[in-house]
Amino acid sequence: MATASRISGVVVSHGHARELEDALPALAPQVDELVVVSNLPGSLPPDLHGARVIENERPRSYAANLNAAFARTSGDLIAICNPDAVPAPDAVRILADFMQSTPRCGIAGPQMLDPDGEWQPSRRRFPTVTGTLVRRTPLRRAFPPLERQRAHYLLDERPTEPVETDWMLGGFLLLRRTMLDEIGGYDAAFRMYGEEIDFSYRAAKAGWERWYVPDAVVTHRWDAFTDKRFWTRRTLWHWRSILRYARKHPETLVS
Repeated sequence: MATASRISGVVVSHGHARELEDALPALAPQVDELVVVSNLPGSLPPDLHGARVIENERPRSYAANLNAAFARTSGDLIAICNPDAVPAPDAVRILADFMQSTPRCGIAGPQMLDPDGEWQPSRRRFPTVTGTLVRRTPLRRAFPPLERQRAHYLLDERPTEPVETDWMLGGFLLLRRTMLDEIGGYDAAFRMYGEEIDFSYRAAKAGWERWYVPDAVVTHRWDAFTDKRFWTRRTLWHWRSILRYARKHPETLVS
């Protein structure tokens, strides 16, 4: 019988003290240790539920904060949880059990639901030039039902059993430490957005599988800023990430 894995939890807070009042009590009982990164003043709630805290003197990128937190943990598996993500009481166990039974699973992600119970399309395909132009420019208003766009978001698939995928939204993921050590963690040069795509692609190239496990459920407030508005500061961050990804992995953009 396989030995139960030690599980660490990691949360990066960028001024999300209020959101952590819901996230931490849901996550803490499901992990063996918990680390919270305070990236800005006002990032910590009154009750940390036993979490250790990393307080930054100045803000760092999300990817850099994740790497710093990983270095302070000891678990064989690491649950990444956004402050606005609330895992169901058995979510981490379900993902961990799946990883135990699937040795090459390096990343496992849950089914994501909006707070009102609406399903979120958290599974994605690796980006292509055509798909990126349609999703990230006004072209999407002219071609909302474009087949490539639906295919990227896998909008026509809602599997009820575990299924392999290219990458998943980073709001909640379970990672295998062995994979992290092998591929070197997240690329800290991604300021925000795109780091989970790059991470998943590097995992794929190293032979690690990425699985969507729908029996694990996480409630997630998905703001989708860059899907709703074209020209914001976040849009600039997103395009910088897209360009960095394209420079690193041009072979993925032509399919």
